Amino acid sequence: MVKKSIYIVIVLCFTFLSCVKNSDFNDIVNGCIDDLEANATFEEVEALYIEETVQIKEDWIIEGYVISSDKAGNFFGVLHFQDHPTNPAHGFQIEIDLRDSHLFFEAGSRILIKLKGLYLGKSGEAFKLGGTFTAFGNISVGRLPVLKIPEHIFLLCNNADEVKPVLVDFENVEDLRTNTLVKFEKMEIVEEELGNSFAIAKEETERALENCVEKKIVIVNSGFSDFQKEILPEGNGTITGVLIKNGDELQLIVRDLEDINFTNDRCPEIITEFTSTAIFISELADPDNNTSARFVELYNSASEPLDLNKWILRRYTNDKTDISSTIDLSGFVINAESTLVISPNANEFELIYGFPPDLGVSTNSPADSNGDDNLELVDPFATVVDVFGIIGEDGSNTNHEFEDGRAVRNANILEGNPNYTFDEWIIHNDTGDAGTTNQPQNAPEDFTPGIRD
Repeated sequence: MVKKSIYIVIVLCFTFLSCVKNSDFNDIVNGCIDDLEANATFEEVEALYIEETVQIKEDWIIEGYVISSDKAGNFFGVLHFQDHPTNPAHGFQIEIDLRDSHLFFEAGSRILIKLKGLYLGKSGEAFKLGGTFTAFGNISVGRLPVLKIPEHIFLLCNNADEVKPVLVDFENVEDLRTNTLVKFEKMEIVEEELGNSFAIAKEETERALENCVEKKIVIVNSGFSDFQKEILPEGNGTITGVLIKNGDELQLIVRDLEDINFTNDRCPEIITEFTSTAIFISELADPDNNTSARFVELYNSASEPLDLNKWILRRYTNDKTDISSTIDLSGFVINAESTLVISPNANEFELIYGFPPDLGVSTNSPADSNGDDNLELVDPFATVVDVFGIIGEDGSNTNHEFEDGRAVRNANILEGNPNYTFDEWIIHNDTGDAGTTNQPQNAPEDFTPGIRD
C-alpha cells in the first residue's frame, strides 16, 4: 500500500507539472523507493540493439545516475544518466514528456529504470530509451508519456556516491562514452566568438571552445535556455557538461552557468609564424623528356622541424615584375635536414619517381616553370628569404635558365639568399649560355627529388 500511495502522488505531481509553466516548485517533495534492485547491465541492454529500434521484452532493471538537468532550460524532455558516479563505462538517455523533471530527478540522483515495454534506439553513438514514435512507417524512440513515467523510472532513496565528472585529456577524448558527465580544464571561448550571447533566441546554437594548444570542442546551447541572452565569458578555466556526439564531432551541453568557471586569464597567443634562412629552394626540375615531371624542392637545413605557416612561394613568368602565381605553404612542416617536394602533377610525379610528392598543386603554378621563370620564397612577414633568378629578366639565355634541365643548389649552401647568386647553383639546360651546362636532363634518372645532393 505504501508503494502504491507513492505512485499516486508521483503521478499527480507529474500531471500537474506537465500542465503548468511556472518552474518554481520548491515545496514539492519527491517520492523515493528502497525495495527495488537492478538485475541487468547497460552493456546487456546495448546488445539488444541490432541496427534498428526495438521494444524491450526482457524483465530487466538497470541502475543509473542522472547527469543532466532541465532547471536552466538547456535540456528539454530528456534525462541523461550513466552507469557509475565516477569513471562511467556507459551512458544512456531516456526521452520523457515531462517539464521541470529536475524537481523529481535532479542531477546526481540515483535512479532505476524498468526496461520492459520501453523502446531502445540509437542516435549516432548515443543509446536512447523511451516510448515509441512512428513516422512514414518507421519506428523510432519517442518521449515516454507522463503517466507512464512512474511505471518505469524510480528514484532511489540512497545516493551511494557523489557524481563526479571525468576529467578529459584531449589525447584520449575519442575513448570517452557519450551520455557521460565530463570536465575540461584550461578552456576558453575562441576569440572570434567573444562578444556573442550563448545562443540565438529560439535557436539551438553552437559555440566553439579551445584550450591553450588550440584543441577544440563545441558547446551546444538552447535558444530557450535561461542564459540564452548572457554574453559568453572572456576568461579561461573549467567547463563541465554532458558529452554528446553529432556525426564525428564531439559536443558538450552544460546544465547551467555554474558548470562554467572561466575566471583565469586567457591563454597566451600562440605564434606559429616565424622567419628562418634555413629554408631555401634546393632543386628545380623541367625534364626534357616529360614536362609533367616538373617539380620544386625546398630544403630545411636546421636541426629542428620548421613550420611553413603563412610562407609563400611566388613565380614571376619570364620578364614579369608582377606575381604570376603563388603557392601557400601553410599546413606543412619540413622536418630537420629534410625536403618538401612540390609537383604540379602529383599522379605523374608518383608514376615517374616512384613516390608521391609532399604537395600536389596545379599547372601554371610556381612548381610548373618551363625553365625561364623566376621564383621567390617569402616568409610570413613578407620578407624574401630566398630567390632563384632575377625578377624582371627573362631567364632565356641567362645564367638562371634551366629549360629542359635542372637547377640544383650546391651542397655547401645551408641558407637562403634573397639575391640570386649563380655560384650557388649547378644548372643544366638546352643552351649552355652564361656559364650554364648544355646538357638536357631526363626524368627520372637525372633528378633527385627528396634527396639533398
